[in-house]
Amino acid sequence: QVQLVESGGGLVQAGGSLRLSCAASGSILSINTMAWYRQTPGKRRELVATITRYGTTNYADSVKARFTISRDNAKNILYLQMNSLKPEDTAVYYCNAAVILITHSVDDSWGRGTQVTVSS
Repeated sequence: QVQLVESGGGLVQAGGSLRLSCAASGSILSINTMAWYRQTPGKRRELVATITRYGTTNYADSVKARFTISRDNAKNILYLQMNSLKPEDTAVYYCNAAVILITHSVDDSWGRGTQVTVSS
């Protein structure tokens, strides 16, 4: 019913920047909070940043002042601007969205992830 598709990942040198995007499509009435998570092999998925429908943001301490989350409500797109990247930012990044479907039910949706690799 809902598809989240991430893009923008890749290989970058330490100190570089990447911009991730996540496009939501399907039977969407509206989207509440959206978020980026990341996961490395053998570790739990960790929250990177969240943004409410009205633009209130929160960040993990490890990415504050380096990453910026934003969204385009008209297009149902989520962004993550990542600056001053570090090797420890290497992970698969996942998009998450609390979607209100046209049926008025709520769907906790996830994308399939996009790989970010930061070389030292």
